[in-house]
Amino acid sequence: MFLDRERYLYRKPQLVEVICQLRFPTILSISAREPADFQEAIRRDFPQYQRLQEQPQPKLTGVPGSFRVEESPRVINYQFLSADGKWKVNLTNTFISLATPAYTKWEDFAAKLDLVLSQFIPIYQPAYFERVGLRYINVFSRKALDLEEVPFRELFQPGYLGLLGEEDVREESFARSGQDIEMQASGGCRIKMHVGPGMIQRGKVKDQEIKFILDNDVFMNGKLPVAQCAPALQTVHIQADRLFAGALTQRLHEAMEPALIE
Repeated sequence: MFLDRERYLYRKPQLVEVICQLRFPTILSISAREPADFQEAIRRDFPQYQRLQEQPQPKLTGVPGSFRVEESPRVINYQFLSADGKWKVNLTNTFISLATPAYTKWEDFAAKLDLVLSQFIPIYQPAYFERVGLRYINVFSRKALDLEEVPFRELFQPGYLGLLGEEDVREESFARSGQDIEMQASGGCRIKMHVGPGMIQRGKVKDQEIKFILDNDVFMNGKLPVAQCAPALQTVHIQADRLFAGALTQRLHEAMEPALIE
């Protein structure tokens, strides 16, 4: 499931988004007033700004036989986007995140993240981080990789396929064959993963190609000292990279046209 190997850049990457989120104990000042100081500090790299109010899903409270629906208060979400719209910072009173569909390699992403955190931490002084996580969302298109006639069992390792990997069943006979996994990993990390075939909807248009989704959320929980944020993220990244490498067969790896990272 995990594979240590050399690192690669792919000429045909199937990664659609990378998200890093850091959660912290509630800081009321973030939602009490506009984050003008923070915006000014990062405005050169993230000049676009918008303020959103989001309504979380209601919660069920009480005991069996006496449940009640409890509305959650609205959450103010401040968004800061790069000029080209490809990099986005989200800030609420409980988390800060960086997301992009334009991920190339960890060092480039980490540099952007460092720019954001180096301004956020002195301005808001979080007591500690409760969760540090990296989420890599890959959506593999056989059409884009010239593998249209190749079954998924030749592209992904058996553990990621379930019954879809059996040779005596036709791939076309499955209406659904996904897995949702939560597990402990080494280095103090945990993993939430969704893996399996599916159709992707972009806006109101559903893509008719059945693609293979590999959605990995690797994270660390606890009261993580702010000074330990960078090494924690490095550990999380290493585990995420090993997890991704362990999912692919050599045929899929080669189809994405790998080039070694020097």
